[in-house]
Amino acid sequence: MVTLPTSDLEELLSQMGEAGFRLMEIDSCEAAAGNLSICVDLSLTLEEKFPVVKEIPLPQPAPELAGRTLIVSGSGCRLRDILAKPMANLACVVPVDRGERAKMFTSNDGRFERVTSEFHSHLAVHCDRIRTTDTVFHAVVHAQPVHLTYLSHIPRYQDQTYMNTHLLRWQPETILNLPQGIGVLPFLLPGSEDLTAGSVESLRRHQLIVWGKHGVMARSDSSILRAVDLVEYAETAARYEILNLSSGEIGQGLDPEEIRAICREFHVEQEIF
Repeated sequence: MVTLPTSDLEELLSQMGEAGFRLMEIDSCEAAAGNLSICVDLSLTLEEKFPVVKEIPLPQPAPELAGRTLIVSGSGCRLRDILAKPMANLACVVPVDRGERAKMFTSNDGRFERVTSEFHSHLAVHCDRIRTTDTVFHAVVHAQPVHLTYLSHIPRYQDQTYMNTHLLRWQPETILNLPQGIGVLPFLLPGSEDLTAGSVESLRRHQLIVWGKHGVMARSDSSILRAVDLVEYAETAARYEILNLSSGEIGQGLDPEEIRAICREFHVEQEIF
């Protein structure tokens, strides 16, 4: 069931903090690695918590987002610090001028000059989702979970079909929460146009994708915490897979018919098994 997003800024900031802290707990955002953003078409009063306002160029035109609010982690900020000090580690970005520029709202104790270096990928994914749906809320997470990222360094796991059939076999919950499977991109230069374009394309079909030899990106129309849940489900599957590799691959996992039976029981459509 989709949970409608809150229109309370305090609660949105709290959820961003919880998301960053959980990613830290599952070893998915060492130091300043990883970034978070949400895009909301809600009435939010920003100036009280984020009184410092300046105009910034956007990395690409975002007409779909004009008038919406993006809450974004700052460049160099630790995601684990958002929970205790959200205003110091987050910015609110409101696209204006038909999405060609934006107003950036920050606090007096902000710890950064710019938003995350992956902002252009976040922006493109938000734009694409909002262009094709009527959602009033969209969340994007980039993280670097250890086991998923490690597997993407092994050639056979760079094949999307192989990655999915081997990771989605370890728990019934995995296919139920990732019925479209995991998208897999090859290594693409961080911050590049190729990475942005590949992410947009793959996230149209999947809610979570692996950036080869780099990390993952996940999205959700319901909450930033749901996007983190997807990272956790996929990372848990990767831990099972690495455990199996380290034990000589003696585990079988769920076989395809068992997975299809689970999906029939819970009315989940999938095309992987």
